[in-house]
Formats: sequence, structure tokens, C-alpha cells
Amino acid sequence: MYFCSSNLKAFYMKPTLFVLAAGMGSRYGGLKQLDGLGPNGETIMDYSIYDAIKAGFGKLVFVIRESFEKDFKDIVVNKFKNLIDVEIVFQDISNVPEGFVYNPEREKPWGTNHAVLMGKEVIKEPFAVINADDFYGQESFQVLADFLRSVNGKQNEYCMIGYRVGNTLSESGSVSRGVCVVDENGYLKNVVERTHIEEKSGAIIYVDEKGEEVSIPASTPVSMNMWGFTPDYFDYSWEYFKHFLAEKGQELKSEFYIPLAVNELIVAGKASCKVLDTPSKWFGVTYAEDRPQVVLKINELVRKGVYPAQLFK
Repeated sequence: MYFCSSNLKAFYMKPTLFVLAAGMGSRYGGLKQLDGLGPNGETIMDYSIYDAIKAGFGKLVFVIRESFEKDFKDIVVNKFKNLIDVEIVFQDISNVPEGFVYNPEREKPWGTNHAVLMGKEVIKEPFAVINADDFYGQESFQVLADFLRSVNGKQNEYCMIGYRVGNTLSESGSVSRGVCVVDENGYLKNVVERTHIEEKSGAIIYVDEKGEEVSIPASTPVSMNMWGFTPDYFDYSWEYFKHFLAEKGQELKSEFYIPLAVNELIVAGKASCKVLDTPSKWFGVTYAEDRPQVVLKINELVRKGVYPAQLFK
């Protein structure tokens, strides 16, 4: 573990930001190739952490692969060490419940919710989960921080930031999104994966199971893997992970995703998940062609004064 501050009491009163970064080495071809998109080489993750600190998060936890711990500390963590408390945990394929045997030919860890489980020993307060390589926007972090502060000391009350699908499209091609089904009170019922979502002739459409195009409102909430949990989520997830391994542990590529566990809890009536609206525009480099547009969008936010030209001095 890697500690960057001595004021331990303070961060227990504030929510924690849990950043899923274990896949960065494989997706980017090594940490030294982290893509600088801001005017001074800032990464998308830098903007998320800046926004989180501004919203009042008190601690960062990164889940990474142990093989790039040194580079990660040198290249990433050192930027924030004087601003916020930081810890690092490791995701490893071998971290499974005692007695479970998985296929020895499997190479990948067990997915996003397995990564979340790695934070069980170091997170005791309400926490958020985000992807390292998605741009979420300041409003989203503020909405999420406010919710997590409101559930401090409570149990079984979760949330998901529901992005308006029209704010998540790529200009370079169609995308897949988890479309949220909510009840009349704004609580999540389930998330349905939809593919080939794009704007066509002024409407937003996806392709359904029959191959037919279906139109949906631009305001339809979708999941971009930005969640909020109370710490009881770890115990629930560990139990569901055992069931997952019993069923799929011999498969080479099956993954234990966050929505799988959340859906199980909702169906069982053990927890609720509020879908929180955000006006933020999500963006990321879904296609190589997206990169120039992302650079332009970030520079426009800097020009407008949303972000300083240099985030961390």
C-alpha cells in the first residue's frame, strides 16, 4: 500500500474515489504510453482526479497490476501525493476465494467487479468507482460526492450516474451502451446492453436483437461505469463472486462485471441503486479517430476556464 498523507482522520469523513486502472498496461501498451490529451500532457484520468478533489473526495484508491507498480507511482501517483491521500491495491487473477480452482489457461483477471473487490481492506467509507480512461465531467463528480456524503453511515444505498445517451456518442462511429431501465422513483431496475447506438437523421437509434433499428430519446440514461456504493457492497460482491466462479470459473474469458452484482442485489431486494442525472458530456477515445476531437474538447474547456491550463502544479 502507498500512503501519501498523515491526516488519516480527514479522509474517513469524506468519500473515496476508486479508480479502475488495472487494464491500463494492456490497453495502452505500457504506462509510459499514457496518452497526454491536455495542453500540458494531462491524461483523461488527471481531469477526473482534479474534478474529484474539487467535489470533496478525500482519498484515492487505484487498482492496478502489481507488475507496473513502480511506473505507476512514478508517472501517475506523484502528481497527486501532496493534494490527497492515495493508496494502491492490486488485481491479480489468483485472488479468488479459498478452495476455488480456475482454468490454468486463463490469462485475464475477472473483470470490473473483481477489481472493485480488491479495495475491500482499504475502503471503509462510501466510495465511487470510475474507469481510468473515461472523461466524466465536473457536474458528475459533484452529484456523486453529494450522494455519497448523504449515505455516510448507512447501508445498501447505492447510485449510478446516468448519462444522457445523447451526451455519450462518438463522432467516429456507433457505440455500445448500457441503457438503464428505471422505476417511477428513479431507481435502477436493470441495465440492458444495446449496440450500434448512433445519431441518424436527427434521431438516436440502436439495433435490437432482431437487427431492427429502434429510436430512443436523447435523454435516455445510460451507464458509463460511474457508480457509488456504501462499503457493505464488498461483502455482497464477494459472495456473488463465489457463485460466479462456481458457474464460470473454468471459462477463459467470462468476466464478473459490476452490473451483474448490482442487478442481483436489486432483484433480491437487498439494496437500491438510484440513477442520478448529470448534464455532463462523457467522452473518451473509443476509436483512434476520436483522439483529435477529445483534444479539442479539453482545450475548449481550458479556454472557457473550466480547467486551469496546468492542473497540478
